[in-house]
Amino acid sequence: MKMVTAVIKPFRLDDVREALAEVGVHGTTMTEVKGFGRQKGHTELYRGAEYAVDFLPKVKLEVAVADDRVEAVVEAIIEAAKTGQIGDGKIFVHTLEQVVRIRTGETDRDAI
Repeated sequence: MKMVTAVIKPFRLDDVREALAEVGVHGTTMTEVKGFGRQKGHTELYRGAEYAVDFLPKVKLEVAVADDRVEAVVEAIIEAAKTGQIGDGKIFVHTLEQVVRIRTGETDRDAI
Protein backbone atom coordinates (compact mmCIF):
# COMPACT_ATOMS: atom_id res chain seq x y z
CA MET A 1 0.00 0.00 0.00
CA LYS A 2 1.10 3.55 -0.68
CA MET A 3 0.21 7.03 0.48
CA VAL A 4 0.14 9.49 -2.41
CA THR A 5 0.56 13.07 -1.23
CA ALA A 6 0.07 15.89 -3.73
CA VAL A 7 0.60 19.61 -3.15
CA ILE A 8 -1.28 21.56 -5.82
CA LYS A 9 -2.70 24.97 -6.64
CA PRO A 10 -6.04 25.54 -4.88
CA PHE A 11 -8.01 26.35 -8.03
CA ARG A 12 -7.13 22.91 -9.49
CA LEU A 13 -8.71 21.01 -6.55
CA ASP A 14 -12.08 20.29 -8.18
CA ASP A 15 -10.42 19.04 -11.38
CA VAL A 16 -8.11 16.76 -9.40
CA ARG A 17 -10.97 15.44 -7.28
CA GLU A 18 -12.98 14.60 -10.41
CA ALA A 19 -9.95 12.92 -12.03
CA LEU A 20 -9.40 10.80 -8.91
CA ALA A 21 -13.06 9.74 -8.91
CA GLU A 22 -12.71 8.64 -12.54
CA VAL A 23 -9.84 6.27 -11.63
CA GLY A 24 -11.81 4.80 -8.72
CA VAL A 25 -10.51 6.72 -5.71
CA HIS A 26 -13.32 6.82 -3.15
CA GLY A 27 -11.68 8.85 -0.39
CA THR A 28 -9.07 11.52 0.06
CA THR A 29 -7.96 13.98 2.71
CA MET A 30 -7.52 17.64 1.80
CA THR A 31 -5.64 20.21 3.85
CA GLU A 32 -5.18 23.90 3.08
CA VAL A 33 -1.47 24.65 3.44
CA LYS A 34 0.98 27.40 2.56
CA GLY A 35 4.42 27.04 1.06
CA PHE A 36 6.82 28.05 -1.65
CA GLY A 37 9.34 26.49 -3.96
CA ARG A 38 10.83 28.02 -7.06
CA GLN A 39 8.04 30.59 -7.09
CA LYS A 40 9.68 32.34 -4.12
CA GLY A 41 6.38 34.02 -3.26
CA HIS A 42 5.29 37.35 -4.69
CA THR A 43 4.65 40.96 -3.70
CA GLU A 44 1.25 42.53 -3.11
CA LEU A 45 0.12 46.12 -2.86
CA TYR A 46 -2.11 46.94 0.13
CA ARG A 47 -3.20 50.53 0.89
CA GLY A 48 -0.29 51.91 -1.05
CA ALA A 49 2.36 49.79 0.68
CA GLU A 50 4.12 46.85 -0.92
CA TYR A 51 4.29 43.59 1.03
CA ALA A 52 6.27 40.43 0.32
CA VAL A 53 4.19 37.27 0.52
CA ASP A 54 6.65 34.42 0.96
CA PHE A 55 4.19 31.57 1.52
CA LEU A 56 1.58 30.96 -1.16
CA PRO A 57 -1.71 29.13 -0.57
CA LYS A 58 -1.66 25.49 -1.67
CA VAL A 59 -3.79 22.40 -1.17
CA LYS A 60 -2.37 19.11 0.10
CA LEU A 61 -4.19 15.94 -0.90
CA GLU A 62 -3.49 12.58 0.70
CA VAL A 63 -4.76 9.36 -0.86
CA ALA A 64 -4.10 5.83 0.43
CA VAL A 65 -4.06 3.34 -2.46
CA ALA A 66 -3.12 -0.24 -3.20
CA ASP A 67 0.26 -0.70 -4.89
CA ASP A 68 -1.31 -1.60 -8.24
CA ARG A 69 -3.28 1.70 -8.31
CA VAL A 70 -0.40 4.11 -7.66
CA GLU A 71 0.50 4.87 -11.29
CA ALA A 72 -3.12 5.55 -12.28
CA VAL A 73 -3.59 7.89 -9.31
CA VAL A 74 -0.33 9.77 -9.96
CA GLU A 75 -1.16 10.18 -13.66
CA ALA A 76 -4.68 11.41 -12.86
CA ILE A 77 -3.29 14.04 -10.49
CA ILE A 78 -0.68 15.19 -13.00
CA GLU A 79 -3.18 15.54 -15.82
CA ALA A 80 -5.72 17.43 -13.71
CA ALA A 81 -3.31 19.69 -11.77
CA LYS A 82 -0.91 20.66 -14.55
CA THR A 83 -1.12 24.23 -15.84
CA GLY A 84 2.37 24.38 -17.31
CA GLN A 85 3.28 27.27 -15.04
CA ILE A 86 5.78 27.35 -12.21
CA GLY A 87 4.21 26.32 -8.91
CA ASP A 88 2.02 23.49 -10.23
CA GLY A 89 3.09 21.41 -7.25
CA LYS A 90 4.66 18.11 -6.29
CA ILE A 91 3.58 14.51 -5.75
CA PHE A 92 5.16 12.29 -3.10
CA VAL A 93 4.62 8.53 -2.81
CA HIS A 94 5.24 6.90 0.59
CA THR A 95 5.03 3.29 1.68
CA LEU A 96 2.30 2.53 4.22
CA GLU A 97 3.13 -0.05 6.86
CA GLN A 98 -0.42 -0.60 8.07
CA VAL A 99 -3.93 0.77 7.58
CA VAL A 100 -6.80 0.12 10.01
CA ARG A 101 -10.44 1.14 9.59
CA ILE A 102 -11.45 2.20 13.09
CA ARG A 103 -15.17 1.39 12.77
CA THR A 104 -14.81 -2.25 11.61
CA GLY A 105 -11.25 -3.17 12.49
CA GLU A 106 -10.51 -4.07 8.86
CA THR A 107 -6.83 -3.83 8.03
CA ASP A 108 -4.59 -2.99 5.11
CA ARG A 109 -6.15 -3.23 1.62
CA ASP A 110 -9.62 -3.98 3.06
CA ALA A 111 -9.42 -0.75 5.09
CA ILE A 112 -8.80 1.40 2.03
